[in-house]
Amino acid sequence: MDYHLNFKVNAKIFLKDPEHSELGKRIVKSSIDLMYQLGYEQFTFKKLAQEIETTEASVYRYFENKHRLLLYILNWYWCYMEYMVEFKLQNVTNKEEKLQLIVGLLTEELPGSTGEFDYNKKFLNQIVIRESSKVYLVKDVQEINKEEVFKPFKDLCARIAGIITEYNKNYKYPRSLSTTLIETSHDHQFFIENLPRLTDANPKKKENFTAVFLNDLLFRVLG
Repeated sequence: MDYHLNFKVNAKIFLKDPEHSELGKRIVKSSIDLMYQLGYEQFTFKKLAQEIETTEASVYRYFENKHRLLLYILNWYWCYMEYMVEFKLQNVTNKEEKLQLIVGLLTEELPGSTGEFDYNKKFLNQIVIRESSKVYLVKDVQEINKEEVFKPFKDLCARIAGIITEYNKNYKYPRSLSTTLIETSHDHQFFIENLPRLTDANPKKKENFTAVFLNDLLFRVLG
């Protein structure tokens, strides 16, 4: 049996809900695989259509353009990450351990695809690291934001901020620290692989550097 997590994604992002059809799920799954392989700039609906043996017109029935498709992928990812935070912390009472588990989730390698319609979270994580800023570092970000398409990301940040406040109720900037944790985890995972001189990572022990750095930063700030 093919196991596939399903999250409610903002309907303003898509023209037709991809979760409601086999073709739609194939479009999202294959777009993750192809965008990971090619990068956002080289990814096109024409290449995607060829990959899944359909027409460009069929893809356009679901998404207006590739920016909207990337928005959908990122929304699904942030929903998945909040789900994972809830899952991992459900039986944890130690406040320090909660924060350490969150750092682990932000820096550990996520699972690949396990079925025909199961999205490859490992690839998706790499897309988020490399491409996520392209959905909000755009001129019309305020107009896009009015559609609440960044809500899953904001919800995750608020969830982490709440855990930071649990640990230190006197800390004044929990939301800012939560977004810093997420963005810094992305930056340093990218730098280690591509621009290592921007980090202090030891080339022989780079696998867990980001987690070590984030834990050091987090608990020095919080005391």
